[in-house]
Amino acid sequence: MEVAVEYWYVDERAGTRYAGDPLRWRGDDGTPLTVAPLAGLAPGDVDTGIRSLWRYRAALPGDLRPVSLGEGCTPLVPRPWGEGDVRFKLEWFSPTGSFKDRGSSVMISAVADAGVKELLEDSSGNGGSSVAAYSAAAGIAATVLAPEGTSPAKVLQARAYGADVVLVPGTRDDTAAEAVRRSSRTSYASHNWHPFFLQGTKTLAYELWEDLGFRAPDAVVTVAGAGSIVLGCDLGFGELLAAGSITRRPRLLVAQPRNCSPIDAAVHDRRPPEFAPTVAEGTAIRQPVRLPEVVAAIRRSGGDTAAIPEDAIAAAARRLASLGLYAEPTSATAAAAIDVFRERGAIRPGETTVVVLTGSGLKAPDKLRELIG
Repeated sequence: MEVAVEYWYVDERAGTRYAGDPLRWRGDDGTPLTVAPLAGLAPGDVDTGIRSLWRYRAALPGDLRPVSLGEGCTPLVPRPWGEGDVRFKLEWFSPTGSFKDRGSSVMISAVADAGVKELLEDSSGNGGSSVAAYSAAAGIAATVLAPEGTSPAKVLQARAYGADVVLVPGTRDDTAAEAVRRSSRTSYASHNWHPFFLQGTKTLAYELWEDLGFRAPDAVVTVAGAGSIVLGCDLGFGELLAAGSITRRPRLLVAQPRNCSPIDAAVHDRRPPEFAPTVAEGTAIRQPVRLPEVVAAIRRSGGDTAAIPEDAIAAAARRLASLGLYAEPTSATAAAAIDVFRERGAIRPGETTVVVLTGSGLKAPDKLRELIG
């Protein structure tokens, strides 16, 4: 007989279910887990008296006590781009300057409720500084592993929040492997592994739905490294669709730098190009933990992917700045893909297209100095 629990974790690859537990971060066989789909919201379910993502708490699992710094409710700004306007979702208005605050707020709320006093995170920068901030807010001691080449501004930010930042030699994947090795000795609150992190990122879908008068955009353009925005949008819009609050999913149009584009290669059933360093450091993940799930989400939406060369990323960063939008190069990768997707017909005239700008240019002053001068 199945035990009654408040929510379930699901291993989508094997179909295995686990009782929800904020201390569990993966399946018994080492596979990633997701919170099973929850009931989507109707417009009246949004708590409009709260100015943060917690206005959507009715769509979140458990009865969490929010660890919040005011994340969410970021601007949606129309701007001309080539042949037409798009709407830029400025996630850098989040408390630590990136979209990662959505996932961190919900994940840290869950582990804090479970009594965690110390945790481990691994990150190429934005995730680490975000987890450090929310850990500080919750009174949790955080250790953040980061690649030795991480932007000094992001390392400084995480250390300012009181985190112990350990720089790991090698690539982003080397850092992730080291974190998994250490995970048996402490609570591993990884933004790439923990199921509650995706529950936070799914609030982006709910917020876009509310921003647009409780309807879905036609397309969402985003950059992806591990793909948490893709998976969050898949979860959120999927719940809204099941609830009858929208009539279709938006197409998920996903950009990666050509120098590190495993998701693009998998969607198009081709071998990825040889890895090379990229100015979009937040995406430099050669082996995304949830690669099959990200590919399935893109295909389920009728979406597409594009691999963007380094010079196009640099040009997009300069072009955004000329519009008053100071985005880090990782974010600029999504803007660079707008023209590519228009040429393919994935972005269509007269439709509503949202482009997610994930992080502030203030996060990467050294790289932008090289690109802009």
